[in-house]
Amino acid sequence: MDTNDRLRRWRLILGSEAQKRMEGMGDGPDLSQEDLMMDTALDAIYNRDMKFGFGGGAGKGASSPQISRWLGDVRTLFDKDIVKIIQSDAMERCGLKQLIFEPELLENIEPDMHMASMILTLKDQIPKQSKENAREFIRKIVEQINALLETDLKRAVTASINRKLHSPIPSASALDFQTTIRKGIKDYNTKLKKIIPQKYYFFERSATTAANKYTVILDIDQSGSMGESVIYSSIMSCILASMSAIKTKVVAFDTNIVDLSEKCEDPIDLLFGFTLGGGTDIEKSIKYCTKYIENPKKTIFFLISDLEEGGNRAGLLRRLTQMKEDGVIVICLLAISDSGKPYYDANMAQRIANNGIPCFAAAPQMLPRLLEKAMKNEDMSEFTTGKFGVEK
Repeated sequence: MDTNDRLRRWRLILGSEAQKRMEGMGDGPDLSQEDLMMDTALDAIYNRDMKFGFGGGAGKGASSPQISRWLGDVRTLFDKDIVKIIQSDAMERCGLKQLIFEPELLENIEPDMHMASMILTLKDQIPKQSKENAREFIRKIVEQINALLETDLKRAVTASINRKLHSPIPSASALDFQTTIRKGIKDYNTKLKKIIPQKYYFFERSATTAANKYTVILDIDQSGSMGESVIYSSIMSCILASMSAIKTKVVAFDTNIVDLSEKCEDPIDLLFGFTLGGGTDIEKSIKYCTKYIENPKKTIFFLISDLEEGGNRAGLLRRLTQMKEDGVIVICLLAISDSGKPYYDANMAQRIANNGIPCFAAAPQMLPRLLEKAMKNEDMSEFTTGKFGVEK
């Protein structure tokens, strides 16, 4: 890297106010037209002397077209990951938070979890003309996470249910596609280019009866710090709810309790059912969830929270321990975020872990394996140690 390139990089890092000082060091850095566009885009939020602003405290009168052009420039000039950081800083520094609900702006914002969390936090303030754009923005996030999780989550559930026995009773809902195709491959018709099985295999019907279904309960903290966790959890809930082999229940809580189980058909409706912010009464929510426990040995209970309990701390611990003793598979997820950085009440997390209840943060790609091991009631130690875990 030559001297001019070094000076150019430092000039872009330090901003336009460093131009005169750097010119005093010699000829100064040569900035291309693209460099100048980058410099202008970054000055809009990082140069406190600039009057461009986005409303709020960073200047007056920035128009929506002006911001829209800025968003377009940023997306053109920088990599996607950098765009997300710049957008986040713009929200905090320049009041973009107040303007992201304008329809023409939402179309230009690069979808990311931080923005989605902000929209959910402020959803009650979204003006009527922008609601559909806000839902479309959230839908893009949902589609990204679905692509990440759906196939593996469904595979995990299928792998964990004992379906080795076959039944002579035909049932379309119980058709064992894998076995039928594997054993019927010899019946491949070259003209039709299709397998025409001579025999179809069906799973034992008792494996899918209500008595044998697992119940998965997700008790989700909706306090303000749980934005990304709420998004991942709700999408996981909808994927599970689409599977006939299990029953899914979703409860959201702060100091109040909202049962969202009926909204699991649509992840967007489910997400907009959450109200991020407020205090936390975890013990009360766990008590509410116990009504869904019909067969403890076929129930998995996920508490998704930062464990900042504002209610009865001793009662919280007692109820989780009692669930475990009754045979429920109890798991405490401290965070479900793409960054994988846990945030939680360390003292409460340690007390829960000391009672033999797995308590850890989990990156989203870990969820399918986590669910499979939970449904098989296997050891969780691989999750509860190392980078994501809380030591017992």
